[in-house]
Amino acid sequence: MDRLSKIKLLAHRQCSKRLWLETYRPERAGAEDGAEARMQVGLEVGEIARSLHPGGVLIEGSDLTRALVETTDHLAARPRRPLFEATFEYRGVQVRTDLLLPAKRGWRLVEVKASASVKPVHPADVAIQAWVAEGAGVRLAETALACIDTGFVYPGGGDYRGLFAEHPMDEAIEELRVQLPQWVRAARATLAGPEPDIEPGDRCTDPYECPFLAYCEPPEAETGYPPEILPRAGALAAALREEGYTDLREIPAGRLDRPLHERIRAATASGVPFLDPEAKRVLEPLGHPRHYLDFETIQFAIPIWTGTRPYQQVPFQWSCHIKHEDGTLTDHGYLAEDMNDPRPAFVDTLCATVQSRGPVFVYNAAFERNRLRELTETYPSRAKALGSMINRLVDLLPLARKHYYHPDMHGSWSLKAVAPTIDPALAYENLEEVANGGMAQEAFLELIAPDTPAGRCVALRNALITYCGRDTFALVRLAHRFSGD
Repeated sequence: MDRLSKIKLLAHRQCSKRLWLETYRPERAGAEDGAEARMQVGLEVGEIARSLHPGGVLIEGSDLTRALVETTDHLAARPRRPLFEATFEYRGVQVRTDLLLPAKRGWRLVEVKASASVKPVHPADVAIQAWVAEGAGVRLAETALACIDTGFVYPGGGDYRGLFAEHPMDEAIEELRVQLPQWVRAARATLAGPEPDIEPGDRCTDPYECPFLAYCEPPEAETGYPPEILPRAGALAAALREEGYTDLREIPAGRLDRPLHERIRAATASGVPFLDPEAKRVLEPLGHPRHYLDFETIQFAIPIWTGTRPYQQVPFQWSCHIKHEDGTLTDHGYLAEDMNDPRPAFVDTLCATVQSRGPVFVYNAAFERNRLRELTETYPSRAKALGSMINRLVDLLPLARKHYYHPDMHGSWSLKAVAPTIDPALAYENLEEVANGGMAQEAFLELIAPDTPAGRCVALRNALITYCGRDTFALVRLAHRFSGD
């Protein structure tokens, strides 16, 4: 009898076809963006969780038979010690538990997650482990889920006590454990038959995006301007499809009620970009020098800098183009390059560059505003300068939404969609090393890693500076376009 695992049962609960494909056609899976990074985070979180229970025993290795024997031996040992990756098998289902901790009346089973809260899929995860462990003869006194506590502030020195918040799971998994035999039978029936014929649906992305999504539903080569590009118009797009409209250019004037939708339709049908002269009138009185600012940030599930929290957005880079009153344009920036906390130098260099006069243009101001407020709380001596920046922020995103549209934006006002319509040279597709925020985070992590070769560091630094500078130069060009320059 082939063994099932927790991962396979959870895959079957999401979609029986997923389990079948993972078992018999794994080569059909597509590459998952960020999968390697998420796995690494999970490993690091697991290591920290184990370190908080000194004296424990790690059941290592991939040899299942040996792991089962070692687990049995340590369960019988006296005195009892915490077990990590304890391995159990029951009715052909195999699990490895993150933490199995001695308790007064048995053992506490604790599943460790890198997420900041309990997700709907987590009770099933714990239920499978508990059912197998108890079936294998383990007396469980309690089950729990340990999540990252985002209120934890790292005191430094490798002290991660308080990083996790435990959530009792006994009540949440009570009914699920009763259902486990049925889950196992259903999974085995799926594996004993042909590939399930299941149409794609909501399950393809809930609770996780299925790696076989492209296999089950190959992306169509959509041409033109489908009604789905209209913002916040799911029901409307479906209605337009039912009426036979598959392209915005087919929709007659007057069919769309919302002014924004009509603006998109009209610009798309005519091929002529829409630019409201009011945008120029908004920008004209703002004065100089004009600062065009962008931040890059990094998030860690396990904070590495004293005074930071899990998943806090810590800024490590800024770029600023400055348009002076005489028309000259200068560019400035900061990029952290080592494992030290980047915030002190980030704040010092930013305050020295963006002084007390002139508007500070950003795109989606909530992001920069929140980072500046956080820095104000951390560095009260810089509160006046940072507060001045906050008060002078000018958000070009709502200005673009209200006053600009180009057919090539395809319903999106992201900077990456807008910038190439102003100047094709501003397209992000030609940035190979770093072309988006996720790539910037990965490049920064590689840059500050102690074992990264010097030559590679130079390439990463140049790529990060180019990417962040592309953002701020795009803001310059956008403001020029709105002003009619």
